[in-house]
Amino acid sequence: MARIKANGIEIEYETFGKKGDPALLLIMGLGAQLTLWPEALCEGLAGRGFHVVRYDNRDAGLSTDFDKWGVPNIMEAFMKLMKGDKVAAPYLLDDLANDALGLLDALDVDRAHMVGASMGGMIAQILAAKFPQRTRSLVSIMSTSGRLGLPVGKPEAVAMLSAQPEGPAREQLVAHAIKLRTVIGSPGFPADPAELRALVERNIDRRYYPAGAARQYLAVMASGDRVDLLKTVKVPTLVLHGADDPLLPVEGGRDVASLVPGAKIETFPGWGHDIPKEMVPKLVESLSKFCKAA
Repeated sequence: MARIKANGIEIEYETFGKKGDPALLLIMGLGAQLTLWPEALCEGLAGRGFHVVRYDNRDAGLSTDFDKWGVPNIMEAFMKLMKGDKVAAPYLLDDLANDALGLLDALDVDRAHMVGASMGGMIAQILAAKFPQRTRSLVSIMSTSGRLGLPVGKPEAVAMLSAQPEGPAREQLVAHAIKLRTVIGSPGFPADPAELRALVERNIDRRYYPAGAARQYLAVMASGDRVDLLKTVKVPTLVLHGADDPLLPVEGGRDVASLVPGAKIETFPGWGHDIPKEMVPKLVESLSKFCKAA
């Protein structure tokens, strides 16, 4: 992995495959580190002829944090949102999109397939709509348009976004993260307990930073929906969503597909809000086939 200056911050990133191949940018979701893009997925896409770039968003992993802004009151912000009041945030999703462009600039990448998961899908949507000249195609995974009134996730899954560990000890953090990943995970592909623990421990040891995730959540709320923006997308678009996503229901993905002219959508039974190993071959196939055609 490496770090590079881009858009006024430092971004931690990693690449797979040949630099001369078409670039495919993997954009992760809320509070998630680049390591949540499975290496098998990255290697699989590189083997299909793509120069794959995965990175930490600002306020996540090893990229620049915005700790000086403190920890936001998410409940207060949510209540403002419900009343129709404006939510203030230290940065917006547009800023995270500009981070992605800055990273591509620093890597001398002119155009890329923009592939985002969850909040990363929102960022990818913005990139495709506002920077079509930099976008080969858009793939929005387990994401949404942000339209108010769409079905919400299961209460236990949504509650995990603001739940806290029982204490600061490493084992308490691990137990909390295992519970989170179990609750939002794929009901059709339950994780092997040992593999899940190993993944969680690796990520916690790399960096545990809930304050950054809270500020990213604030950015999502402050940025509003992308309903009108998605109608302007002109690049080839694919929506991928789990039919059994407990956090962002499949209706969110269907809404994105209905708004983007000519968009295609694939849904997968049993898939939740994670990337289980069973889904990796399917995602490699869907992504490589679509991006090559685009």
